[in-house]
Amino acid sequence: MKPIITCIQLDIKYGNPSFNYRQVEEKVAAIVEKEKPSIIVLPELWTTGYDLTRLNEIADEEGIQTRKFISELAKKFQVNIVGGSVAKKVDDQITNTMYIFDHQGKLVNEYSKLHLFKLMDEHHYLSAGSKTGLFNIADIPCAGVICYDIRFPEWIRAHTTRGAEILFVVAEWPLPRLHHWRTLLLSRAIENQCYVVACNRAGSDPNNEFAGHSMIIDPWGTVIAEADEKAGSISAVIDDEMVKKVRSQIPVFDDRLPEFYH
Repeated sequence: MKPIITCIQLDIKYGNPSFNYRQVEEKVAAIVEKEKPSIIVLPELWTTGYDLTRLNEIADEEGIQTRKFISELAKKFQVNIVGGSVAKKVDDQITNTMYIFDHQGKLVNEYSKLHLFKLMDEHHYLSAGSKTGLFNIADIPCAGVICYDIRFPEWIRAHTTRGAEILFVVAEWPLPRLHHWRTLLLSRAIENQCYVVACNRAGSDPNNEFAGHSMIIDPWGTVIAEADEKAGSISAVIDDEMVKKVRSQIPVFDDRLPEFYH
């Protein structure tokens, strides 16, 4: 059976983790009953939103609450979860960290956002990660990145040259740059000949209005599911053989000449 992937496009309650945990639990339960997906994806910073000035108070200490929460959800509903990202506090540092759990509730990988977005003051409140977002889920090689990361094609290629066939993107992408969001995601899918599964948030906070438009794009660059700007969800069936077919028809990876690229 080919995997079904569902993105939950949340309207995140600004600076209110307890509300956001509750709404995620409710939405996951409803979606599993209706769609029966193999993989569920959440957006960036879904526990707190961009309440950066209060992260010292509301960030998840060592990610303990979030890991337990996602693990229990995954195990209860027998679904793999790409857990968006949360503000994780360790000592005096806070990272923007994605957790991936399999359907048995086991932690598969965690990735902390490498590229901090200075236009939204992330560098004042967050520390950058230093590891790749590579992981395997549902027997498919995947990678996870966070929002601003998609503007760095060399970072995405660092994952696809190591085998990633699905790129999961979680974001809080603002509405004024919706055109960039769609164009960058389409480009990343076409140039890397991979699926792109991008889960953005909906709604607004005191400083921003967000774009929504979560998207699932196939390796040819065809949009197979797209949300509007409102809270909701999108789902699509993934053909795990399609990446191999596309890469064999136009052998971009075989024809690369990396010795000339530096």
